[in-house]
Amino acid sequence: EERIVFSFPPSFLCFPKSSSFSPEEYETVAGFSNVSMHTFMTKSLLFLADCFDPLDPNGNITVTFDVLDYPENGGYVARVTIRNFYQYRHVEKPGWQIGWGWAKGEIILKMSGAYATDSGDCKNFASLKPHCCKQNPIMADLWPAAASDDGGRTVEGCCRGGVMSAWAIDPSLSFSAFEMTVGNLPANTSYPPANLTLFAPGLGYTCGPVQDSESTVFLDYGGRRKIRAFRTMKSVCTYSSFLANRAPVCCVSLSTFYSPQITDCPKCSCGCRDSASDGVSCSSFTSQSSSSSLGGNGVDDNKLQCTDHMCPVRIHWHVKNNYMRFWRVKLTISNYNLRKNYSDWNLVVQHPGFSKKSIAYSFNATTLPTVGIESNAPNQIALFPNLHF
Repeated sequence: EERIVFSFPPSFLCFPKSSSFSPEEYETVAGFSNVSMHTFMTKSLLFLADCFDPLDPNGNITVTFDVLDYPENGGYVARVTIRNFYQYRHVEKPGWQIGWGWAKGEIILKMSGAYATDSGDCKNFASLKPHCCKQNPIMADLWPAAASDDGGRTVEGCCRGGVMSAWAIDPSLSFSAFEMTVGNLPANTSYPPANLTLFAPGLGYTCGPVQDSESTVFLDYGGRRKIRAFRTMKSVCTYSSFLANRAPVCCVSLSTFYSPQITDCPKCSCGCRDSASDGVSCSSFTSQSSSSSLGGNGVDDNKLQCTDHMCPVRIHWHVKNNYMRFWRVKLTISNYNLRKNYSDWNLVVQHPGFSKKSIAYSFNATTLPTVGIESNAPNQIALFPNLHF
């Protein structure tokens, strides 16, 4: 369990208006008088149909293909950059994988900073010893230990095992990059890849077509010289939890210091114990020793502790104190997944108290810009990233 305690000004103390959640609301929403509190884990945020998230209006993952060189013998050299512009949705282990389809029978002669998961059938190009001849290759990032084995040709941003930080947490770690030499093309020729797919690390992302964009400018000689790519092509990928998860993966419960009653997560919030269609099994074991005896070999990774809500994660909002000058809330995040640790979680909370002076204890906090939510009261969204000790 992780706990966050923070204080609000007195005028923003809001209490639950009822002891039940609205059954038609699919996401984890708790009703409050005068305002509603929306709590999201990074794995469970529900987007609108067009993948527009009002809590992160500009969030996306942009894939850029920069053509750096056209060798005399044909083909081209390109740098592929994957940038995570989501403010709180990071890419965790086992990392991203990206794939596409070639337009004109291209092959990958060399790669630096990443690798193709399958070399394909290269018998027609045996003399070239290409890296990959598949017409629908899938690329993955190198792990840190493999950087030294890449011939010293690694690219800035590579070799992190496909892990990318959220933009609002650490922009310097929110991108990955690799370079590739593409062959089996005439000189001075390049075509946009088609049908871009992104796994980061699983399903949920939909990518638009790869289209020409303004050429990327690179800096050299300590920033004194500008070098423009011969051609720049981009694709924008957006996330939808409707595609990633068949059911929510977290729920919210509520309590206050003045009442012994707890508004627990609704029954079957994320699934039901007796529903075989959920593909989730549960165990009554709760101790670490019992949990470890369940295994951990990657089989049945959805083994949960048996609960009425059957959610992997529960977020508990507890109004702890109410003083004359401020009031205090404690947030507790509990993991009910017996086979998985959520070590790099981010928590996003909407509450009007964050638009005034508030103090967070034990964890860092920052407010995020929003669109379409209480436009007359900005800064209602707070991001709580996990701290690494």
